[in-house]
Amino acid sequence: MTLRWLICFSASLLPLCAAPVSGRVELRDSRYAAVRTRHDFSGVVIALTSVENTATPAAGKRVVMLQKDKTFSPHVLAIQAGSVVEFPNADPIFHNAFSSYNGQVFDIGLYPPGTTRSVRFARPGVVRVFCNIHASMSALIVVVASPYFATTKQDGNFNIADVSPGQYNLSVFHERASEATLAELSRKITIGPDGATLPNIVISEAGYLSIPHKNKYGRDYPADSGDPAYPGGKP
Repeated sequence: MTLRWLICFSASLLPLCAAPVSGRVELRDSRYAAVRTRHDFSGVVIALTSVENTATPAAGKRVVMLQKDKTFSPHVLAIQAGSVVEFPNADPIFHNAFSSYNGQVFDIGLYPPGTTRSVRFARPGVVRVFCNIHASMSALIVVVASPYFATTKQDGNFNIADVSPGQYNLSVFHERASEATLAELSRKITIGPDGATLPNIVISEAGYLSIPHKNKYGRDYPADSGDPAYPGGKP
């Protein structure tokens, strides 16, 4: 331990070490086959926000949420506040990504294949993303205040790299969990110079209801025959 602290206070003059924080998430009480039979626990966002240092610099990173085969990829994207998300259209049809929810309202308009549009996400929150043409397309952008976050892999494992020692508020987001369930999982934790392996995080999907969304005008989507107002073919 003494040697590790000497390394931390070496020529770089870093005040504290940085080490990984890892753990595993398990989903229960799910009605979805991917979870029940294939044990797919991906797409859960784990974030650590410092209790002692609330001043976090803006990220300024650019990340991609691809639109291909009438699907947003990745379905769940975690970013730090201040990041810019690109929405390239890799389909042979038009798309119109938008969000009318409180996380951040935006509408990047209708744009053709082979082009892209971008949005800067300035504040923390959960942004639910849809396409104004294709009702089946949906995604989530989880904007966090801290640079310390990760999204679980299929096996439920996650790893947050280079976390400085200190006290943190741990928060969890899963799209098929209630706000009350997620609030109960929030806690304050202490990270030492060697990082930490957190106890398993169990999330219940009991009570989750999928509610159909409206288009950007607050109306129902047109029938599958397509809307002639939009070039690019049928939804």
